[in-house]
Amino acid sequence: MEDGNRLISIGLLAQRTGVAVSAIRFYEEKGLLQSLRTGGNQRRFLRSDIRRISFILIAQKLGLGLAEIERELACLPQGRTPTKRDWERVSRSIRKGLDERIAMLERTRDKLDGCIGCGCLSLRKCRLYNPDDEAGEGGSGPRFVLG
Repeated sequence: MEDGNRLISIGLLAQRTGVAVSAIRFYEEKGLLQSLRTGGNQRRFLRSDIRRISFILIAQKLGLGLAEIERELACLPQGRTPTKRDWERVSRSIRKGLDERIAMLERTRDKLDGCIGCGCLSLRKCRLYNPDDEAGEGGSGPRFVLG
């Protein structure tokens, strides 16, 4: 490590995050990360970029698209370690979308083994919960899950 433990190499960043060096270069190309260059043109990253990459990995697992992730990371400062307040701003920004995803996951979990309101009427429960495909009046698809 260099610069008072503030800067780390791309290899160490990859090791600490479990992300391939090629993926880190991709994130940098997309503007999600920003490297500094040494006199020998080697990439160096802020140690706090470990958290940025961790956020990217978690956000992807939560179903956020690259454009959403890019938008959130663009709100964070470049060239300095984001503060707790910076991360709270990101958290507030994505909270509503996460709450909506959680609610849909819970509905899916609770309804998948029974009637989901798709109109197939193939399960006994469907005939009880959605007789004559009444859910179809609300639109196409799995109405009880998608609403």
